[in-house]
Amino acid sequence: MSTMDLLTARIDLDAIAHNTRTIKGLIGDVRLMAVVKADGYGHGALEAARIMADNGADAFGVATLREAVALREGGVDKPVLAWLWSPEQDIAEALALGVELGIPSLAHARTLVDAAVPARVCVKVDTGLHRSGVDEADWDEVFTLLRDADHLTVTGVFSHLACADEPEHPANDAQATAFGRAIARARSLGLDVPVNHLCNSPAALTRPDLRHEQVRVGVAMYGLEPVPGLDHGLRPAMTWAASVLVVKPITAGEGTSYGLTWTAGEDGYLAVVPAGYADGLPRNWQGHLEVGIGGKRYPQVGRVCMDQIVVSLGANEFGVQPDDEAVIFGEGGMSATELAAATGTINYEVVCRPTGRTVRTYEGGVHL
Repeated sequence: MSTMDLLTARIDLDAIAHNTRTIKGLIGDVRLMAVVKADGYGHGALEAARIMADNGADAFGVATLREAVALREGGVDKPVLAWLWSPEQDIAEALALGVELGIPSLAHARTLVDAAVPARVCVKVDTGLHRSGVDEADWDEVFTLLRDADHLTVTGVFSHLACADEPEHPANDAQATAFGRAIARARSLGLDVPVNHLCNSPAALTRPDLRHEQVRVGVAMYGLEPVPGLDHGLRPAMTWAASVLVVKPITAGEGTSYGLTWTAGEDGYLAVVPAGYADGLPRNWQGHLEVGIGGKRYPQVGRVCMDQIVVSLGANEFGVQPDDEAVIFGEGGMSATELAAATGTINYEVVCRPTGRTVRTYEGGVHL
């Protein structure tokens, strides 16, 4: 950790490389679209994409046009699909850079048809999530519009599963049936749709029957199991850590932090750690977070502040000192999955948390 950096998100690029190769091995001949939206789930989109590309990713998925353009400008030349955009947006730059656009509605299809600009597109169909996606009542019109637009190349159709993290949920089979119906309908209307994708991370790992020609994998690329309790040999890539600022005594009966919501049951020591809600560590983690210092875990106590948290060291029998590393989650502390379970959320959200004054750093980097 740099002497100027009190709070870091340390990203292990070797872990991302390992995860990419592991997932490629699990899915066989199916194409791997690695999802790097939300700045690579907090890991850094460009850095993650580069290492994924070197280790077997065939394409990349992002949400927004700006995310897609940033990949292109950073030198990523493999296919990039962006699926969250508005018909009112300026799409010229993205199209000029060869970004493939998802079509989630009839209005989006009409925009691209009317633009009369060559583009590669993939139709997002709603199969039961009832979020973004062309409704079945509009499938025929959208497929016909795209078929008749000579300037558009339709690469396939895709959709998103609502309950993939519950592999046996009946909604998965229902959506799979609807997805198959969409592919068949597109082909019956004259579209080739050669590369279709339904599986996200949990489905890609647990439902090989739904993989089609491509899978769209996000959180698993970063080493997080998308289905609690399963183990596919993935390696978590992020460690969020800070430097202990202060170690100070506290007497039994004294409290700490705003509202004095926690009081010491006996004489002991506290450590102050420079991470707070302005950095993405929410107030409702109070009482659920254990911070790793020197291989031991200590409870966070009292209110989470804007800039700092307080950790109870007990009698400090292991001699925690200022400048020791305090792991909020990751190697040497709670895992992101463990912290998610303790705080009532999912590991996807946990790794997206480090923001504010957090400085992202990188180590490793296997290029094959």
